[in-house]
Order: sequence, then structure tokens, then C-alpha cells
Amino acid sequence: MMEPDIDFDAVLSQYRSDPYDYVDVCTMHTGRLRFKVRDGVKVEGPTGKWHHLPGTMLFELERERNPKKLFCTTNGEITDLRGDLEGQFVEAGEKVMAIKHPLKKREIIESILRRVLTPFAAPEKAKYFFSLDLQAKIDKYGQREVAIHPGDEVLTMSLMKRDTPVYYQGEPGIIHSVYFKPGVSVEQGEPLIGICPGEKLAYIQKIITRVKAEWE
Repeated sequence: MMEPDIDFDAVLSQYRSDPYDYVDVCTMHTGRLRFKVRDGVKVEGPTGKWHHLPGTMLFELERERNPKKLFCTTNGEITDLRGDLEGQFVEAGEKVMAIKHPLKKREIIESILRRVLTPFAAPEKAKYFFSLDLQAKIDKYGQREVAIHPGDEVLTMSLMKRDTPVYYQGEPGIIHSVYFKPGVSVEQGEPLIGICPGEKLAYIQKIITRVKAEWE
């Protein structure tokens, strides 16, 4: 069996030396910026049974006397905060800080798998759902027992109150990983599902087993 040309000893060594993900935080629109945190502060993401309680407030943008608050979406530590922008008028999409997020074993496995699995990306920014037929198969057999082939209708794209079928284009395989949540908007080009060709399944399971055994 052909295995992907990835040096997993080097990959795991990298994660051990720097077991973090660095999440950029950018402004969502123009406005005058007021920080609510500082460098080195610990922050938390949403909490509550349904994640209905917002995370730590990161900053506030005021535009036309209308303040807009931005809350943290993950836990971690504030880093690279742009203190020089405090009280300044900033443009949309300006990076103002980053969150140093400590990776859990599950997140490390998912990160490694994204290098191995074949991604099927969102054709447009929209909300996505599995097609009715595919969802029925997943409910009955489990996603990793469902094979898909080029031309199969796999998803429904919901955009501007219009539903459009999405057909799979890529190599045949099983649905190993699902990266979207039904009804939650996904950016164009972001992976929706990760496909595993049948001949790679044993190799991928070996990766998962090794990380679970070696990662504390």
C-alpha cells in the first residue's frame, strides 16, 4: 500500500515543541477600535449547555455611534495585540490580535488527518446540509461506512433562501471526517468533508492509533 510522503516523526515533534494553534482575530467592519483585553490574558470561548453564553469580549468597534462587540470563539491566551490601534479608526479585515489556543489530542489528530484526507471544499459561502439520501445512509450505517463517487449528490447548498444540490467531484472513498455543521455558514474554499480512499483506511487508522498512544 502506498503511503503519503509525510514524515510523521517530524510532524509530531513539531506539535510537541509548539502544541498550539494561532487564531487570527480581525475586525468585522470599519470603526473606532476599543480593546477589552490585553496581551497575555487568558480568554474563554462560548460556554453553557448549548454554547449559548458568549465567550470573553475581545474588543468593541464603534461606527456611527453604534458599538459592535466581538466575543472570543475559543479558549487560549491573547498574543500579538495591536496596542497601537487603540482608539483608532480601522478598516474591515484588520488583524488586531491572535489567540494562542492549546491543542487537544483530538485537534492534533484532525490537523494531521487534513494533510492526508482528500478535501471537498465549499463552492460558495453558504450553509450546507447532507443530501436527504446521503443523510439517510449515514444515519443507518455511520458516515465511515458510506462510500461516495464522482457525480453523487452529496450536499445541499442553502444560499439566499435557495437550495441547490452539490455533486461530488474527486476520488471515490468513504466520508472519514465532516468539517461543517448543518445550517452554519461556511466560507468559500473551506473543506466540508474529508474523503478517505478505501486503500488508505488502514494507514489512517495507524496514524490515529499512534497519536493516541504517544501524545500525553
